[in-house]
Amino acid sequence: MASIKSATIDSEGVEEAGGKASGSQTLLRGLDVIDALIDGSLPLAELSEKLDLTRSTTHRLASALVERRLLSFRPREGYSLGPKLLELGHAASQQMHLPRVARPHLEQLSAATEDTVHLGVLDGRHALYLDKVPGRRRINIGSRLGERHPIASTGLGKALILDKSEPEWTDFYATEGTPFDSTARAVWLERMRGYAQKGYAFDLEENEDQIRCVAAPVRGVDGKIVAALSVSSAAQYMSDARMAELTKTVTDAANAISTDLGWAPKP
Repeated sequence: MASIKSATIDSEGVEEAGGKASGSQTLLRGLDVIDALIDGSLPLAELSEKLDLTRSTTHRLASALVERRLLSFRPREGYSLGPKLLELGHAASQQMHLPRVARPHLEQLSAATEDTVHLGVLDGRHALYLDKVPGRRRINIGSRLGERHPIASTGLGKALILDKSEPEWTDFYATEGTPFDSTARAVWLERMRGYAQKGYAFDLEENEDQIRCVAAPVRGVDGKIVAALSVSSAAQYMSDARMAELTKTVTDAANAISTDLGWAPKP
């Protein structure tokens, strides 16, 4: 994209000596054109109005982008995003391998809390652990990479389904053929409603005796939950007060990973 060429940027552009726009100015204008078409095709007149540029300037920029296949043009529809962006998007997704992107944040979170940090994804009706950074405390968290844990009893698992509906939550509560206490399920559902509103989840010694955790979801570029991370420690280090304090630290780390994956929170 850096090779986009343009003639003089009319009165809207910053010009250098000789009447030629600076390379960075042209590049930024080109990126603005692409951004303006995210929501759909636009004819030249509407595109130039949206960009607050003259039609001639808009046409020059758009034509350069069409040549590089970053935009497409159809006479009756106008300009739209081009096939080259699909190639770039695929390449970016391949390079943004989740554990690799998340690892620095997991390490920072573990160092800041001194506790064990996990990263996991939804795998059917279970949470699949993709990465683990042990804490500094002399505590054995008996989890291993590649293990699958129940959704309902783990903080990480609950964080993975925060966006799902209550009927779906109920379906995750007990694995097929496993009996459950309806009163306990009602309590669990009430907690899930609270977790969904706040954007994080707890494990209150539900999965492993004397182990508690705070978890938060990781979102992809489309805003959907693609993973979750958790901070786990012995109950003696995880009082109710400390768990409440950790919620911001954990959600901040999850959001940082989400941002690296292309997610942008709504203002």
